[in-house]
Amino acid sequence: MARSVDTEAMTTRDPSSKRGGWKTFPFMIATLLGLSIASFGWVMNLVVFLIKEFNIKSIAATQNSNIVNGCVSMLPVVAAILADSFFGNIPVISVSAFISLLGIILLTMITSLDHLRPPPCETGSILCESPSKLQLGILYIALALVIIESAGTRFTLASAGANQYEKPKEQGSFFNWYFLTLYTGAITGATAIVYTQENASWKLGFGLCAVANLISFIVFVSGKRYYKHDKPMGSPFTNLIRVVVAATRKRKAVISSREEDYHHGLGREGKTSSAMPSKSFRFFNRAALKTEDDSVNNNWRLCSVQEVEDFKAVFRVLPLLLAIIFVSTPMVTQTSLIILQALVTDRGLGPHFKIPAGSLQVIVIITACIVILMNNCLVYPMYQKLAHKPLTPLQKVGIGHVFIILSMAISAIVEAKRLKTVTNGHSMSVLWLVPPLVIVGIGETFQFPANIELFYREFPESLSSTATSLTSVVIGISFYLSTALITLIQKTTKWLPNDINHGRVDNVYWLLVIVGVLNFGYFLVCAWFYRYRNLNDDDDQEQDPKDDTT
Repeated sequence: MARSVDTEAMTTRDPSSKRGGWKTFPFMIATLLGLSIASFGWVMNLVVFLIKEFNIKSIAATQNSNIVNGCVSMLPVVAAILADSFFGNIPVISVSAFISLLGIILLTMITSLDHLRPPPCETGSILCESPSKLQLGILYIALALVIIESAGTRFTLASAGANQYEKPKEQGSFFNWYFLTLYTGAITGATAIVYTQENASWKLGFGLCAVANLISFIVFVSGKRYYKHDKPMGSPFTNLIRVVVAATRKRKAVISSREEDYHHGLGREGKTSSAMPSKSFRFFNRAALKTEDDSVNNNWRLCSVQEVEDFKAVFRVLPLLLAIIFVSTPMVTQTSLIILQALVTDRGLGPHFKIPAGSLQVIVIITACIVILMNNCLVYPMYQKLAHKPLTPLQKVGIGHVFIILSMAISAIVEAKRLKTVTNGHSMSVLWLVPPLVIVGIGETFQFPANIELFYREFPESLSSTATSLTSVVIGISFYLSTALITLIQKTTKWLPNDINHGRVDNVYWLLVIVGVLNFGYFLVCAWFYRYRNLNDDDDQEQDPKDDTT
């Protein structure tokens, strides 16, 4: 589905008509790679950093990490709204990358100057000096600045990159490369950077993040003359609200079945607007229904058919969002608990190498990279050849649900085994934590790209950046739900003490399995009744309302 670009860039006689296309690809991908290395380099080891450098207890550090990750995931929608409504993607990405650079430099200073963090705990001591309010304040400022980078670049880069191409196939290809590059940067950050932090120094680790951020900022700015600059279309949320207001004000009007009774907009919108509003959510059709009291100048009483259909596209996705939130909550809970589990296992590989606890999540990312390539080159083409139709986005999401539930069950079994080894006076090898991480990586591969594909294709054109950031918002909400869940479990059970060797983390995982199974049933119901708007890039073709996910 082609996205709007500046009209100057579409004029054949204007030099800007040569902008966009695959010549922008190296700049976009190199920028994403550098920013991903910087971002994952500090966030993947944040729990360990808070415990070792700021003397924060393990569960509290996990909670703080969840809050930070929640902000990293929630705030992209703010950046997307700014990009869609006011500034465009390119300026938002440039400013965010520069602000992030300042934040990583400040983190490097914190690890370089002793008075910016509390003194380290004495070996064997349980009484450690807590950080001062000033030290915590400076830390929070640094974290706020680096969070802006992830918020302002991670998903606006996806939208900006897709906007460089006209053909849906090229946009789909870009999204595949986008995720592959994102995961490659995450692998580099979670291995090379995290290893440097724990085995060389935190100062050098954060310094490398700053270098990666600086290089990516320079690369992105240098390619600015080649980009198609998307044209801000004003606040799309105003249009959505107007549909609700107009339909409510005309709630007593009788819905007509004649095309001429509906407003189709003015100028270009009138020519491209749908002939008749769809039959789903018919109440909102009243917003486009012409009555005696309506005027084309009063857009809070009379909306176009296209605006009504755009609203329905967003409204239709909301039930699915709830299911995606509840399947993401176990995943982010596992992300935090796995680090605590790794800290109390035998992480040695040979006599000289010890796996950093923060690097364990790289297994998920490596798995995702491999499976993405396998899906694109083997699984999806083979399915299409056998079934004579491609997998729909919701079918992919459903497959992801199954793998994620399976991962939680295996995590519970592994943790029960670990507790038995502790009782016998031994430490379990960290390699036992690998299988559930591999399986959740497979689940992510099916779920997250399919979510972005679904939102990008189904949402109205004016919400392109918001659509690509919606998956991130879902993950952000999941981090906050995970924080609330862990707090509730701590207050009502003895499953999560600060020393998890005396707890029952396996029961937490079984609870997540139960939540996952119930949520999967809800998702199947939503998918069964969902009607695609733009499946196969054909706006006029309506699929049967029963998706084949089941």
